[in-house]
Amino acid sequence: MRLHKLTVTAFGPFGAEERVDFDALASGGLFLLTGPTGAGKTSVLDAVCFALYGSVPGSRGRAGRGLRSDHADASVLTRVELELTLGGRRLLIQRSPEQMRPKQRGEGLTPVKAQTLLSEWSAEDDAWRPRSGSHQEIGAELLDLIGMSRDQFTQVVLLPQGDFARFLQANAQDRRELLGRLFDTRRFGHVEAWLAEHRQRCEKETQSVRADIAASLERLQEAAGSAAAEPPAPDASAAELLAWAAALREEAALRREVAEVRRELVGARRAQGAALLRDVEALQARQSEHRRAVEALAALAAAEPGQREREERLTQAERAASVGPVLRQSADADQAATHAASERTRTLAALGAAALPTAAALRADEQAAYGAVGGLRALLDAERRFEVVGQEAERAQRQFEAAEEAREDAGSWLAGWPAVRAEAQQGIDEAREVAARRQGVEERLGAAVERAGAAGRRDALTARHEVAREHHLGLRDGALDAQQYWLGLQQRRIEGMAAELAARLTPGAPCAVCGGTEHPAPAVAAPDQVTPDQERTAEAAFRALDQRATDAGAEVARLAAEASAARARAGEAPQAELLAEVAALRTEQSMVERAQAAAVAAAQRLERLEQEHERRSERLSAAQTAAAKAEAALVRLAAERAGLDTRLAEARAGARSVAERIEQLSREAAALGRAADAVTAAEAAAQAAVTARAAAERECAAAGFADMAAAWAAALSPTRLEQLRAAVAGHAAQLSRARAQVADPQLTAAAALPAADVATARSADEAVEHALLEAHAAERAASARVADLARLAARLAGDVERLQPYAAELATATELSQLVAGTSRSNELRMSLENYVLAARLEQVAAAAGARLRIMSGGRYTLEHSDARVRGNARSGLGLQVLDAWTGQYRDTATLSGGESFFASLALALGLADVVTDEAGGMPLDTLFVDEGFGTLDPDTLEEVMSVLDSLRERDRAVGIVSHVAELRDRIPQQLSVRKARSGSTLNQEHV
Repeated sequence: MRLHKLTVTAFGPFGAEERVDFDALASGGLFLLTGPTGAGKTSVLDAVCFALYGSVPGSRGRAGRGLRSDHADASVLTRVELELTLGGRRLLIQRSPEQMRPKQRGEGLTPVKAQTLLSEWSAEDDAWRPRSGSHQEIGAELLDLIGMSRDQFTQVVLLPQGDFARFLQANAQDRRELLGRLFDTRRFGHVEAWLAEHRQRCEKETQSVRADIAASLERLQEAAGSAAAEPPAPDASAAELLAWAAALREEAALRREVAEVRRELVGARRAQGAALLRDVEALQARQSEHRRAVEALAALAAAEPGQREREERLTQAERAASVGPVLRQSADADQAATHAASERTRTLAALGAAALPTAAALRADEQAAYGAVGGLRALLDAERRFEVVGQEAERAQRQFEAAEEAREDAGSWLAGWPAVRAEAQQGIDEAREVAARRQGVEERLGAAVERAGAAGRRDALTARHEVAREHHLGLRDGALDAQQYWLGLQQRRIEGMAAELAARLTPGAPCAVCGGTEHPAPAVAAPDQVTPDQERTAEAAFRALDQRATDAGAEVARLAAEASAARARAGEAPQAELLAEVAALRTEQSMVERAQAAAVAAAQRLERLEQEHERRSERLSAAQTAAAKAEAALVRLAAERAGLDTRLAEARAGARSVAERIEQLSREAAALGRAADAVTAAEAAAQAAVTARAAAERECAAAGFADMAAAWAAALSPTRLEQLRAAVAGHAAQLSRARAQVADPQLTAAAALPAADVATARSADEAVEHALLEAHAAERAASARVADLARLAARLAGDVERLQPYAAELATATELSQLVAGTSRSNELRMSLENYVLAARLEQVAAAAGARLRIMSGGRYTLEHSDARVRGNARSGLGLQVLDAWTGQYRDTATLSGGESFFASLALALGLADVVTDEAGGMPLDTLFVDEGFGTLDPDTLEEVMSVLDSLRERDRAVGIVSHVAELRDRIPQQLSVRKARSGSTLNQEHV
């Protein structure tokens, strides 16, 4: 990868457009990026990183936010262009972050989305050919060409010396985090996590099967009953568990056979008792039936007089039923005549007639009234027109008044329009002036909120870190005590091993140590002899405490790192102070937002007022026209209404309207017609009543009744007649049935026998039935117990069989998990799998860095990797040490002086660049940057370092040094100077 040209516009401290020609700078292989502190030297490197990855290193890398220069004009957009060669292809990358620009119309700002464009130089067209405008596509293609992530790139190409100085003296955990980001060894950590999870799953599965075995034993004991023997322990042998279950099943089968025999015996007794009970109950039923028949016959004989009276009453009622229709016809005719006479009286009273008129006279008056109605209907249209003219006149009057009112209202409003418009425009200008501060307030508020949140996390994490540290120290001390106790037991067991071996000797059998068959003086165990179980228990206790201490140490380191990160973001200011700042900024933000909303509202109000002005002008013109039209219509309608009023006054004859007069006459004609109909109907009804009465009297005499009143008295309703007939027939049937039952031979014979004792027979039967139910229940319980024991024994056998593969898999998973996690005894260096891979990479880095460090230090120092076991619970494999050739001794990297630390960290950075480059696929890095740190070197050491940097220029490689050291400005002719000013920084490329 080689950089050619860089152009930045409104980026970081650069307010205008600045250009860098890396081809000219790198012509000598070594160039200097210099300038005062804060001028923007690092911003040049940020621009390169932003062009390649769309973000900048460190806390500044927030997807391009905060990259815009505060010195740039609002109309100038932030933009970065980078021309470079990657993989033999000459590319041009153009990026601009998301930002705000002034609106093209009106006032205010509008957002501009982030843009990215990738072009490639075409030798055939001798021009740039666009490749893509997609952020995702361009990011993926550049990442594939570079072969490194942003973090790797900033460590390999933009060598930050401060980071590597910290890495040089960091602990294993901090080195592990940096190396893990650079070499992406997360997959090995995933393997460790998967194996740990797999071990936990195996352990849970094994525990689940053991729990199933314990549950099966408990259920077997419950199913066998209280007389069952105590079950063996869940971890007993399979033979012992299954033998216990088989014994329970045999005992249950024997109990079931006993219950079956008892149930058969009680069943036979139950059949005999049931037959006896049925015979006694049948005898009791016959005796009861004969007794009820005798009693019923006596009661029926006593009721015989009443029966004869009912029969006589039934005869009279049936005769009256034969003349019932003519009686009802006569009654209906009388009722109709009465109703017709009443209706005639009512209708004549409504007419106000004093005498009884004839029907013919009433019909003549009706025809005369209907003739008058016909003459008046011709005037209805004239009356409706009169009403319409009146309504039109009222409407014209309202239109005239409304038009006059609208003309006055519009004229008054338009007179004050200039003052209203000036006031609205002034409100818009004032609100926009306040709203212009919104962006700055929001940026300051976002930063303050972030710092306040970080301060809260800083305080909480600091407190948690102190608690975790104390907990870790306690666990570590406990683990050391447990280790000493275990080692002491181990040593005592070794000392008493002779007695332990002697306890296994058998007379005549060869000794396991010497092979002899005679044992003249076997060792005797001491009273406090340590057993293997005691040693294993002590070891397990130590391992458990050691693991807990390791986990607690990792938690302490994590909390410390998080607290440090939070402190870096929040600073040392108290959270209350930061929250107060946030509250003040929120208040200012609310005020600005209200002002912005007020500006929008004021603009909308002015727009509405201008629309209202146009509407009022149109209304004034329309009102003037409408008033003239309404006034002319009023004159025309008044003349027409006067003519119609004269014609209608005579026709109304005192009524309010012609229609009302027509309605009066129509009601009078209808009343005359109803009266004529009522007179005719009353005469006809009276004649029909006389005829019906004569016919009814003839029918009653023929039926044997003296008159109609006697027939009415003998008549019954159909329901009552049917009830009387049923009562007579029922009495006769009961009498016949009672006589037959009294004469029945079987009932007579049963009555002659002694009374049946059903209670005694039923009591005996119920006792036997209860015994039979108990026998059945005992048999079912015994059968169910046998079935339950068989099922549970089969489940127990299955659980025992299932346990074997789970136990074997758990042992394998535990060994593998502890091995890759570095906690296994077979892992002597206590090195995890991920640490092992990182240690291999660090060994490569140390080898590459050691060669350069020997040159920089004049052959004195060599940087080497160390995998020596560290004290405590820390993991080994990520150590670094320095070999001092003058003394032949290894030195800790923390003992190096400031200058020595600089060139050691520089050598480490260059070595890491070589290894990461190889890891990324060997992409040649033709442009490197070394950032700061040269001020700590003496002249001789600086000379050695410069010789190493000169060696980096092999194969046409360019090296840029970022520094403000004056001596470097004299030694390096190609320079890019960054100058800062109040209007923003500028770049000056020169050859000294």
